[in-house]
Amino acid sequence: MRNEHKRATVYFDPDIHRALRHKAAETERSVSDLVNEAVRRSLAEDAEDLVAFEDRVAEPTVRFETVVKDLKRRGKI
Repeated sequence: MRNEHKRATVYFDPDIHRALRHKAAETERSVSDLVNEAVRRSLAEDAEDLVAFEDRVAEPTVRFETVVKDLKRRGKI
């Protein structure tokens, strides 16, 4: 895989952009590096969630209404 970079326009909330610029300066990294790292972490978390969903696909499901009724029956709510 070649190390290619793609350009994108991203609009940040002004406060977020200011915080990113400060963090970039303090850590001697670029805003692009910080954003790429955050996106990678988010995608990795999504991948972990998908694996967890796959692992649990065979588990029985319980309707929300059933859970609420059971809690009421046991005096928990």
